[in-house]
Amino acid sequence: MPKQFPTGLMWFRRDLRATDNAALHHALKHCAKVHCVFVFDRDILDALPRADRRVEFIRESLVALDARLRALAGHADAGLIVRHARAVEAIPALAAQLAVQAVFANHDDEPQAVARDAQVLGALAAAGIAFHTAKDHVIFERDELLTQGGTVYGVFTPYKNAWLRKVDGYFLKPYPVDQYAAALAPRPPVLRQQVPTLGDIGFEPTNLAALKIAAGENGGAALLDDFLGRIDHYHQTRDFPGVKGPSYLSVHLRFGTVSVRRLAGLAHARSLQGSEGAAVWRNELIWRDFYAQILHHHPRVAERAFKPEYDAIRWEHGKHATALFEAWCSGHTGYPLVDAAMAQLNQTGYMHNRLRMVVASFLVKDLGLDWRWGEHYFARKLNDFDLASNNGGWQWASSSGCDAQPYFRIFNPVSQSRKFDAQGRFIRKYLPQLAGLPDAAIHAPWEARPVDLAAASVRLGTDYPLPLVAHDAARQKTLERYAVVRKNRPKA
Repeated sequence: MPKQFPTGLMWFRRDLRATDNAALHHALKHCAKVHCVFVFDRDILDALPRADRRVEFIRESLVALDARLRALAGHADAGLIVRHARAVEAIPALAAQLAVQAVFANHDDEPQAVARDAQVLGALAAAGIAFHTAKDHVIFERDELLTQGGTVYGVFTPYKNAWLRKVDGYFLKPYPVDQYAAALAPRPPVLRQQVPTLGDIGFEPTNLAALKIAAGENGGAALLDDFLGRIDHYHQTRDFPGVKGPSYLSVHLRFGTVSVRRLAGLAHARSLQGSEGAAVWRNELIWRDFYAQILHHHPRVAERAFKPEYDAIRWEHGKHATALFEAWCSGHTGYPLVDAAMAQLNQTGYMHNRLRMVVASFLVKDLGLDWRWGEHYFARKLNDFDLASNNGGWQWASSSGCDAQPYFRIFNPVSQSRKFDAQGRFIRKYLPQLAGLPDAAIHAPWEARPVDLAAASVRLGTDYPLPLVAHDAARQKTLERYAVVRKNRPKA
């Protein structure tokens, strides 16, 4: 039976794998020949620092993807075409050059990506070329899960319950890419080039290799195999940054080097077998879907509070606020758990999930700074930065988001430290200047006995800063600051 299109183009974006890839499957199934492309989009890259772990992760993943495509095709002339250009220009131009009848890609619902895809759709349509997109990044998206009244869920628990009622083998089934791989076409000789180096696209190496962050499908598979040996205890270990509790798969989920269907399928099956750890981890995947549909239906959250009344809050401003923010960014707040978490972020591009909540609460509710400042800083630093999840997390911490923590719930950074890093293992790793302090003193050095400070060679204000703020006083000020929310809350 003849296929629908003689020639197609698969456009990889945040789905850098050949296994269980929805758009690639559709392209191979419906086209007699398929070419594959990735664009280092200058509309994104030109705004980044010249050393960026995410760009290096992508580049290493592309090398792996190129090799995988050639192996699937069974000939060396297949593989990945890589462009360094504006995607809105490069995709229509390459589609015309290859004389394709259709371009295939997976959905990306971030506002900038939606605008980009609209431009590409228009350019392709003008040339008589179809543009087909598919769901691949989440289990349920857009309008797939709505309330009985047909509205968007704004509270997580009902959304989760609806997710669990609907999920089944159909939604978790992998796409059989391999059986259609014969359609992978040889690249024209002029396009048979290796994946460009970082230098070719104007970037520099980072410490990605030193951190042992393995990219590509193999990197994601290795982490998954390791996590499956620990997943049953996830609910007991996930909150403690000093132990190996998380899956560490977030960067692979972000760039699609693992299939979310495989992860959700494994977690769901294990949950049904009674694994509490797997059930809790599955909830994290459901939160990811939840925040993705919030961003799709309410793109304004990228700039404003989900709850409009929270935009009336008057945050600290001026030089004082800038100084507080710089201290937070550099890990010089005087609160060890906060500072160690920021050191982890700055040195590795990763931050433990419990600590993301702690440092976010501290920025907003101890320092009184606009949550968007922190959100933007995380966007620059996190290897796994995903707009929907990052925005959702920051709005949760600031109480301005959907189903967020109440504004009067304010994390005490010292209590959090004593509860989740009791022996100070994490603090000592990232703040070695405090390593000599006894466990009881390391969470609040300003309360330490002078003899303990002297024995550890810690001079407060010199070796380690004094606290920027007193938590109890800051908490009271936050409650006063948030009072405006009650005044502006819509009447029921």
